[in-house]
Amino acid sequence: MTKILFTVEEYNGANNAGPKAKNDIKNILKDDGFKLVSSKINVHSKIAKLYAYFVTIPRLFNKNQIFDEIYFQYPTYSSFLMKKLINVLQRHTRKLIFIIHDIESLRIFVNNKEYWKSEKELLESADGLIVHNEEMKKWLKSRGIEIPMVNLEIFDYLSNFQPISNYKFSKSVCFAGNLSKSEFLNNLSFKNITLSVYGPNSKGNYKTGVEYNGQYSPNELPQHLTQNFGLVWDGSSSETCNGKFGNYMKYNNPHKVSLYLSSGIPVVIWRHAALAKFIVNNHLGIAVDSLQEMDERVAAMSESEYNTYKTNAIKISGELRSGEFIKKAVIKIEEQVQ
Repeated sequence: MTKILFTVEEYNGANNAGPKAKNDIKNILKDDGFKLVSSKINVHSKIAKLYAYFVTIPRLFNKNQIFDEIYFQYPTYSSFLMKKLINVLQRHTRKLIFIIHDIESLRIFVNNKEYWKSEKELLESADGLIVHNEEMKKWLKSRGIEIPMVNLEIFDYLSNFQPISNYKFSKSVCFAGNLSKSEFLNNLSFKNITLSVYGPNSKGNYKTGVEYNGQYSPNELPQHLTQNFGLVWDGSSSETCNGKFGNYMKYNNPHKVSLYLSSGIPVVIWRHAALAKFIVNNHLGIAVDSLQEMDERVAAMSESEYNTYKTNAIKISGELRSGEFIKKAVIKIEEQVQ
């Protein structure tokens, strides 16, 4: 059986986590017997997109090549190109499966009926979907998606960093991300704990209990995260996760959860996030309604309670760093689309 993993490469070499999830899946599935096919497309250039539409995409495969399965890392961030691309992929495979990285109707185009109509058509062109979690699956089903879907549960995170079981319980928290969109940091202060912040586009002067610690590439970052917890939060408020990106946490698997856990760091996550159940049920950290609650709960936590979270985080880190979750999802979706 010939299995292809197709990926559009759209990112530059900046210190951001943009391409890491797709690159990790490429490396994991390559070792699992997949043949990799990639195409570099500059989605920010009209001329490059036109060239891709009329020249690059039609020539991806030889005319008569038919593969048993093609897995497509969905989406590419150009609807114009994606329709053409999926049409070509369909002609060259017996089974087309999407590995979902983002559902734009849940992220950028919330409540945009015309966009959803178009995105639904794209999703329904697949024979099966690997979606983030049960909440994303429920949302898609409630809007008429009837093709087979399986849950990834959490994104894997390849890293050579070995989590350290020898640690200091200092009731400290870290946050890693694109700080320009992490508006909640701007007016945040803590009485009891320290939040160490990592990432590009820092605002500079943060308030009491918030410290900026620089930016590193996704591969370098884990060795700098020595705090007890990793924070997963989005939006402009410290009282709840709000705005488009805050609302998206109700349905997606934030990649920073995988960063923290692969580094052996337990997680603090918004209680209404889709991944909150996974964190709480597997004793990998705590879920909170607000960052004020985080301040209080971490400060009051016993070392014994923390040890449970830390032990479980170190255990799951091995699974994330060896790609166990995408491997299991591939097996499950293949059972459903036979």
